[in-house]
Amino acid sequence: MAAVNGRWLVVLLAAAALVVTPLALGARPAVASDVAAPELAHRVQRSGAAAWSGYVESTGTLQVPDSDSFANLAQLLGEDNDLRVWWRGADDWRVDRIRSTGETDLFRRGGASIRWVFESETATVAPVSTIRLPDASDLLPPTLGRSLLQGVRPEELVRLPARRVAGVDAPGLRLTPDQPAASVDHVDLWADPESGLALRVDLYGPGDVRPLLSTTLRTLDPGLPPESTTLFVPPDDVTVNYDDSVDVAASANAFAPFDLPATLAGLPSRDGTDPGAVGIYGRGPTTVLALPLRGQVARPLRERLRASATATDSALGTLAPLGPVSLLVTRDRGRGALLLAGTVTPETLERAARQLGTAS
Repeated sequence: MAAVNGRWLVVLLAAAALVVTPLALGARPAVASDVAAPELAHRVQRSGAAAWSGYVESTGTLQVPDSDSFANLAQLLGEDNDLRVWWRGADDWRVDRIRSTGETDLFRRGGASIRWVFESETATVAPVSTIRLPDASDLLPPTLGRSLLQGVRPEELVRLPARRVAGVDAPGLRLTPDQPAASVDHVDLWADPESGLALRVDLYGPGDVRPLLSTTLRTLDPGLPPESTTLFVPPDDVTVNYDDSVDVAASANAFAPFDLPATLAGLPSRDGTDPGAVGIYGRGPTTVLALPLRGQVARPLRERLRASATATDSALGTLAPLGPVSLLVTRDRGRGALLLAGTVTPETLERAARQLGTAS
């Protein structure tokens, strides 16, 4: 009997070791890295071709108005999100957003974007557009990290101590934007030093001790996921719809009668090209979106902004600073209104509105 008990003790100890060892590895201090801040930023910027899969958790407190046209954006930036990801490349991926009320899966295959909503048993196929509102893929640490480091300058960067993220000894980086228009105080991120994939990104407003937006890879499986994981095969009970535009921004860029300038409020076009009807300006975490709105979209959004305690009305329109994010819906001057929004100061949006001639 003693021998039997001894064998069981060995089995129990071995089983305990299998459980405890991964936990201990995740809890141990991260190994320090001597990679310089500009080099680490460069690796993050070059990480777009890296394939991976994993599980992402994000927490946001950015209060974006949840009108019909922007409801998805409000959920992404103002709520907790659990995301399961298979990333084969920039034009071949799948992101499942899992919530207590259901699941929404987003697929990208070549020039097609597919949004599958489980609760409604519907899938919507639309052409990919370079001009669109943020979606779940933009909330992933690798994607967000590359975006926030776009156009960064070496003097805006300092190293942070390494930390363990998703089982990786990840060196840290702090970006403090040196731009008068900036409303973001700083961005902290930690990245895989080999692939450059950002594993955690925290965004802070002025005076914040906790991030307004934090997104973290909890598990990471490097390497190419199977092709089947990003292939959308609709079940028999799913209705598949087809749309000309993926969202209100893509639709406006295709059909709105606007031609925006190459520079707005002192900020250049973000991609260096002359904008069409929709413009995205700035660099790094300092960004302005100029988006034409039809009356049926502008009116409810304006009313939602007016419900904010920070909202003010002027000859330019309705302005609502919401933490580091400011939104301004201009007055309708015969061609419809404009939404000016971004991580910039309210004064920057007012300057943009005056440049676009929206005042009386």
